[in-house]
Amino acid sequence: MASHVQSSRSLPNPAPGLSYWQRTTRGFQHLHENKDASLPSSSPYVIVGSGIAGGLTAFELIEGGVKAEEIVILEAREAASGASSRNAGHVRPDAFRGFSAYAKVHGGEQALKIINNERLVLDRVAQFTQKHNVQCDFNLATTFDVCMTPEFAAYEAESLEAFKSAGGDTSHIKFYEGAEAESKTRVPGAVAAYEWPAGSSHPAKLAQFLLQAVISKGTKLFTFCPAIEVKRNDSDPSLWDVKTSRGVITAEKVVHCTNAHAAQLLPHLEAYMRPNRAQAQSLVPVPAFSGAGILQSTYSLRYSLHHFYSLIQRQGDGTLVLGVSRSNPTLSPETIASRLSTDDSKFNDEIVQDALRSFGTLFPDYNYDATMHGEGLDHAWTGIIGMTTDSVPFVGAIESLPGQYICAGFNGHGMARIFTCAPGLVKLMLGANWSETGLPECFQSSEERLSRLSGGDLPSIW
Repeated sequence: MASHVQSSRSLPNPAPGLSYWQRTTRGFQHLHENKDASLPSSSPYVIVGSGIAGGLTAFELIEGGVKAEEIVILEAREAASGASSRNAGHVRPDAFRGFSAYAKVHGGEQALKIINNERLVLDRVAQFTQKHNVQCDFNLATTFDVCMTPEFAAYEAESLEAFKSAGGDTSHIKFYEGAEAESKTRVPGAVAAYEWPAGSSHPAKLAQFLLQAVISKGTKLFTFCPAIEVKRNDSDPSLWDVKTSRGVITAEKVVHCTNAHAAQLLPHLEAYMRPNRAQAQSLVPVPAFSGAGILQSTYSLRYSLHHFYSLIQRQGDGTLVLGVSRSNPTLSPETIASRLSTDDSKFNDEIVQDALRSFGTLFPDYNYDATMHGEGLDHAWTGIIGMTTDSVPFVGAIESLPGQYICAGFNGHGMARIFTCAPGLVKLMLGANWSETGLPECFQSSEERLSRLSGGDLPSIW
């Protein structure tokens, strides 16, 4: 307990390593925006965090009638430097797998809403990128949940049946088993597989588009300006003083889009929001996965609920992005324990070797030992995921701190949640009721929720 509590209240590492996505977007003109500029003394709206959640919150506020110049975004490092630009590239809703686990924590009605909301997010991302012509390599395709053990195949079958029995829509889900599962997925040894609509994207390009859009309208972004503390203003208790490394800015409304780092500014959330370091690798494909052999679907390749590998292949350059689960019985106890950290400055070589070895087992056609110069492992990186004790995000007003709001704690599933969570938050900020957000009630940030969670940890969905 002590190890993660200590790390859960920390600013982002000032010297992070770069992800594959960040290495390919170094030309973004606002990467170091206002790095040395003076911070204004006040702003009606201050958003802490410049990732997809922060950028989309600013975008939606402007769409809702807020003047762009009334919004300031603070970022501790370069623009969109956190988890948004470090993920594995998935826009992947859960079609049914998490239903039973969600139901145990939140009840069947909320579990249905959670699953349905994720399906809606995929539609929202597709519509947004098309409407605004976002050049983020968004690819609407399908995804496979590949069951690599009979035990996990049985778990998935039970989850699907429970979801259907509760009234869940399964019309978009296809099922394969045995030889057909192996043929459809190209994975020898696949026991079963489920396929449904999903997508992939270049997440850094999406985050940067949002920032570009709001900056062009007058919003100010201050990079390398970490928020250190938020306190009531001495002269007017309805205002908030946001203390940064470059001075204090007073705000009417403060929005926390800091995900795994939320407890730094909101210490009362320390017991309910935990950082968890994840790792991904990029691979340059061999001929079998190039040209006509490129993978058209994305993957979650699962040995158990918490032991899995994720995979996408970019349709343009063919790069494979291989993610590794945060709990993996094949890793040493030291490596598993190290995931409870906010240090994204380096990667773990044991995880790299496990990922490559497992990838070669899952896709033997890759034949890693026969790669030519330039093929194979390209890069490895880490990102800090914000986990919550009930496996759903915190969204809404912070009741004990009137004028402060939160949109964080995405449990490594932000791209299946942010595009309804951030717009929902903005509706609340502009006067709407929770029912008007369309979000599951269990997402709502409230004192009642914290009181309920204080009884102890709940099982993790992911």
